[in-house]
Amino acid sequence: MREFSLPALYEVAPGDRLTDVLDRNAASGPDDVVIARRTAEGGWRDVTSTAFLAEVRAVAKGLVASGVRPGDRVALMSRTRYEWTLLDFAIWYAGGVGVPVYETSSPEQVRWILEDSAAVGIVVEQAGHRETVEALRGDVPELRLLLTIDAEDGGTGAIAELTEAGSALSDDDLAAARDSVTADSPATLIYTSGTTGRPKGCVLTHRAFLTDAGNVVAALPPLFTGQDRSVLLFLPLAHVFARLVQVAAVFAPIRLGHTSDIATLTDDLASFRPTLLLAVPRVFEKVYNSARAKAREGGKGRIFDMAADTAIEWSRGMSAGQKPGLGLKLRHGLYDKLVYGKLRAALGGRAEHAISGGAALGVRLGHFYRGIGFTVLEGYGLTETCAPTAFNPWDAPRIGTVGRPLPGSSVRIADDGEVLLRGDHLFDRYWNNDKATAEAMTDGWYHTGDIGSLDDDGYLSITGRKKEILVTAGGKNVAPAVIEDRIRAHALVAECMVVGDARPFVGALITLDEEFLPRWAAENGKDISDREALLRDADLLAAVQSAVDQGNAAVSRAESVRKFRLLPTQFSEETGHLTPSMKLKRHVVARDFAAEINALYDS
Repeated sequence: MREFSLPALYEVAPGDRLTDVLDRNAASGPDDVVIARRTAEGGWRDVTSTAFLAEVRAVAKGLVASGVRPGDRVALMSRTRYEWTLLDFAIWYAGGVGVPVYETSSPEQVRWILEDSAAVGIVVEQAGHRETVEALRGDVPELRLLLTIDAEDGGTGAIAELTEAGSALSDDDLAAARDSVTADSPATLIYTSGTTGRPKGCVLTHRAFLTDAGNVVAALPPLFTGQDRSVLLFLPLAHVFARLVQVAAVFAPIRLGHTSDIATLTDDLASFRPTLLLAVPRVFEKVYNSARAKAREGGKGRIFDMAADTAIEWSRGMSAGQKPGLGLKLRHGLYDKLVYGKLRAALGGRAEHAISGGAALGVRLGHFYRGIGFTVLEGYGLTETCAPTAFNPWDAPRIGTVGRPLPGSSVRIADDGEVLLRGDHLFDRYWNNDKATAEAMTDGWYHTGDIGSLDDDGYLSITGRKKEILVTAGGKNVAPAVIEDRIRAHALVAECMVVGDARPFVGALITLDEEFLPRWAAENGKDISDREALLRDADLLAAVQSAVDQGNAAVSRAESVRKFRLLPTQFSEETGHLTPSMKLKRHVVARDFAAEINALYDS
């Protein structure tokens, strides 16, 4: 059993709460910009700390006047936008508990969350969401308040309605609601994605958010301190990762922006020009693959590949503490003008760091990005840890790991390899589920269900999920994530699921990237209209085999994928094969594609 911990850089007092951050910002820098919100013309309008506090208080008064009492749950169902952050803090200012709902959630998922949380109100983004909630209101008797952010039929919208509703409420009444909250009061109730069974409501306190945000900001000064720092959120705020960065941005404070349309993300990055990005590995993989594909289409594929190799060599030298030789310096300088600068421009032009979580980025890609002057700091966390419980130091990242523990917390590796965690950033309990809480916590240690290891300097590596470990017929234990992450990094691959439990060898189900496939087909003179024939095409199979070979390079032969099968469909949230946070529902995929899995072993 190994254990590692770091001393806290920020500690939370018993009376601290998230709304204190707003009061502090307005008092210390009343004219400082804390948020930039989209304008109707597509630009950005700055909001000062004083203006944001005033708007939060006005909306909070409306919630109190509408019957929201301290401890009441209020749900938010919306894409990432300014109003989400405004409402989130307003709910806290009113003493309430926010309950995020993915805007892509099915009616059954919405019903379960509202019913289980006993939410007294919900604010939805648009009419379609409102119709979903209206249809199930009879099943949720506690639900009294239903508001829509986007105005309908000449209406005023949720923000204006709440502001009007609270206009007569006194400051003393609002203060009484706010002052009912302590550091250990619930701040939010987040329902886990639910890869198996019904989602569990995870209770996170004000202490958990402040502990995580305070220590992240203190440990990463170049990202959160200094003049003109900013972050553009585009991940869903219904997920704990984006939610914590939202809090950290306001805590620091740095200029916070929101965008929800991935189709316009490149333009939004160019206009907002953030100094910090956060994303999941798939975003960084797509940026790399798209840039490489464009270079090849323009006859510059060889230049791009040489530039990529140079960036990786440069970064690997940094990891080894080696100074670059003259030849490497000259090549790196040349490719900075030809390739790297354009890639950084596509990411907004000013960002030097990004935070990545949710899955493994991959060592080669991690070195590539650091080599072009854009360091991706990988981290690790779960809903139960209020997002990051480990992350790479800005000045000593160890590529291939998820970094060191959050300051003030501890990581322990159990005898069976499971990662255990302890700290003030952990969840309080599962809502209405004492049994699940008791199963997850032992003597203050949270059992993550992940398998990992700690090196001598406290850097954590995650190798897979305990429950997802496959055991082949030959008795070999296989961690699917190691191989899947490598295979999925290939431009042609959308998703990959490794199979082989109680089977003679390891196989894989693979779906193709619908964005990249037409490019590949055009380059190779293939007819994409006949999908069935294309999936049997020898050249396509060979290209996917190269992706499989990349995955196999990370494991032993006994763990390697011997056969794979291309699926004509996609894994998605709509088909029920992915959670809202894009994790595979393995049992659902295994059930729905049982025939395809059996076919791998028929011969």
